[in-house]
Amino acid sequence: MTVPPTARECDAALIERSLADPEAFAALFDRYSAMLYRYVSRRLGEAAEDVVGETFLVAFSKRHRYDLEHRDARPWLFGIATKLVARHHRTEAARYRALRRSPVDGPVEGPDDRVAAGVTASATRPVLAAALSGLARRDLDVLLLVAWGDLSYEEAARALGIPVGTVRSRLNRARRKVRAALGDTDPTREEA
Repeated sequence: MTVPPTARECDAALIERSLADPEAFAALFDRYSAMLYRYVSRRLGEAAEDVVGETFLVAFSKRHRYDLEHRDARPWLFGIATKLVARHHRTEAARYRALRRSPVDGPVEGPDDRVAAGVTASATRPVLAAALSGLARRDLDVLLLVAWGDLSYEEAARALGIPVGTVRSRLNRARRKVRAALGDTDPTREEA
């Protein structure tokens, strides 16, 4: 018999409960699948749905090893997804090469966002794609976990199994290289 989750049961409690009631694990999918899909789709495109599904299959099979001291499972799930993305590295590299050659298209949140994102993306997309494809895999993983996965430095460190200081240095190196590729400008900041 499935016990209904509390209003906002912490992830660790859900994982622990899923050991006796496997259906409880579905709540983690409901919470994080869209977030993981956004992250993975930016990195792999069409393969995202399969990778997200595989992420939850791996997480489900390894839930008995989850450290219940960590109430938030997001870093754990992003870590699994990032490792699966690494397996699809060739696809990702080909996607960046295609982005360099393609016009700006795709969904954007709202009308204001569409205009702002379109103007910025038109000017920087090919250069940014080239910069991203030129980063070392470990630097790219940190940069995209923070930028697209919206993880904190500590969460990115947990996701990758590395110290926070390593996250900071890799992120700094990646940002420097991307900024240099963009002509030492930051396209996210408006100039006066």
